[in-house]
Amino acid sequence: MEREAEDFIMYLATERGLSSAYQLSVQQTLDALAAYLESKGLPLSDVGTEELSAFLAERKTGGLAASSLRITTVHLKVFFRWLASRGKLPMDPAEPLLSPRPDQTLPETLHGKEVSKILESIDPAQPLGRRDLAILELFYSSGLRLSELCSAKLENLDLDEKFMRVTGKGNKTRIVPIGGRAHDALQDYLRNERPSLVTKKTSSEVFITIRGTKFSPDRVRQIVKERAAMAGIDQNVYPHLLRHSFATHLLEGGADLRVIQELLGHADISTTQIYTHVDGARLKSIHKKFHPRG
Repeated sequence: MEREAEDFIMYLATERGLSSAYQLSVQQTLDALAAYLESKGLPLSDVGTEELSAFLAERKTGGLAASSLRITTVHLKVFFRWLASRGKLPMDPAEPLLSPRPDQTLPETLHGKEVSKILESIDPAQPLGRRDLAILELFYSSGLRLSELCSAKLENLDLDEKFMRVTGKGNKTRIVPIGGRAHDALQDYLRNERPSLVTKKTSSEVFITIRGTKFSPDRVRQIVKERAAMAGIDQNVYPHLLRHSFATHLLEGGADLRVIQELLGHADISTTQIYTHVDGARLKSIHKKFHPRG
């Protein structure tokens, strides 16, 4: 199975052009499947729908969330469809698998005042203050994914028109607007701080480390968490929380769901609809608090 998995990951990278993050996610699923088959003494050629169902059941029993189980099921379907299409298996055993229903848990969000408190606590005059302020302003202004911010390039940034071209999931490109305050923070960082961080090995990423290199996702998560803690926010703050807050606050302000879908880069409107549940929960909370018979 190891050889087949390697060939499949290569196919995802070269023929499908999928991101390294997606490749890693698939690799983790296939590694888990390989370990499971080895524990059962099963070669890949003997794997049927029953065996795959048992593998998924074991993953669920092990505590894998329904959302992660759905992703694992998709990985299995794509992998075994690829094997069957190339004649490596006589049939596709994953085709009958049913994905578990998605979790109905609502995304966490920050109140607008909490976001403002974090942003206003960052002093641009302090070392790396301009950079960190620009990072957080852009997360909240444009709803970027973490990977999109880390890979944002100078050549895709148009500060005159206040737009940025970003590459999201599946290498899909979209245009996102940059809000006024994010624009000012970016301009200040690019003029007055980024030049001092540039080294011979610096590429064209918008945001760079003190060594002049591209940011790792973990380092950006750490910056967001540290800045929130310094602002006195007790809640666990992470980049995707700012993305959720961006979408929720747009909806609360009256933005159309289709517009929010486009801004977030969601391929399916059903993914964006989770924010209507967030807004509904907020309305219920307000009603209960202020209505005499709430």
